[in-house]
Amino acid sequence: MANQMNKPLSMAEKKSGGFLETVRTLIYAVAIALVVRTFAYEPFNIPSGSMKPTLLVGDYLFVSKFSYGYSRYSLPLSLPLWSGRIFARLPERGDVVVFKLPSDNRTDYIKRVVGLPGDRIQVKSGILWVNGEPAKMERIGEFVEPGSSDRGTVYRETLPGDGSHLVMDLTPFGRLDNTEVYEVPPGHIFVMGDNRDNSLDSRVAHVGFVPVENLIGRAEILFFSVDGSAEWWEFWKWPWAIRYDRLFQPIE
Repeated sequence: MANQMNKPLSMAEKKSGGFLETVRTLIYAVAIALVVRTFAYEPFNIPSGSMKPTLLVGDYLFVSKFSYGYSRYSLPLSLPLWSGRIFARLPERGDVVVFKLPSDNRTDYIKRVVGLPGDRIQVKSGILWVNGEPAKMERIGEFVEPGSSDRGTVYRETLPGDGSHLVMDLTPFGRLDNTEVYEVPPGHIFVMGDNRDNSLDSRVAHVGFVPVENLIGRAEILFFSVDGSAEWWEFWKWPWAIRYDRLFQPIE
């Protein structure tokens, strides 16, 4: 009996044990990644220029999932396990948020919150008004991005009673520079892109008011950025395609 207990493992048994250990490690890694993605942070990338100059095409960022509590859209595949939000907290004006587009509840959008439930929002001559008070606009300079057709004036916008951030104006005659008054209903927010003349946001019916339930989280850290000058297989160009000055920057 002692000899059988001390018998060395065969090569096949060693391989089987090593394979099972690898599978177990992979399962643990996937489970941990799912927990982190669901309850802590989720990475997103920027596919359009609607948030210029704050976010550029090719930016990669982390979104905090816990900032506003959790809804079904916090879960992988948006599984309908419950309705509403758990540990709910409203965003603040000026927060950059990721949410599910209300018209299909599938597409991820990223915009800036400018209106909370009960607010009256209007744009007049390109100036954002919140509850009858205009946002302060300070001209910063011009926006020029290599390889992009966007050329605009950059302003620092300060919302009434809140923090400030950068916005861009492409033309003084934008089609959304003058709007009606929008009254934000309970349980909803009003969002706009920082690229004010090139953004589909709450000013258009395609987006409209965003239910708080549709929030995924708050954009926190820009951790990586590429300018699109290198394809994935052009590894020799990678070092020159990275925007090093944008790495690990907080999102205002």
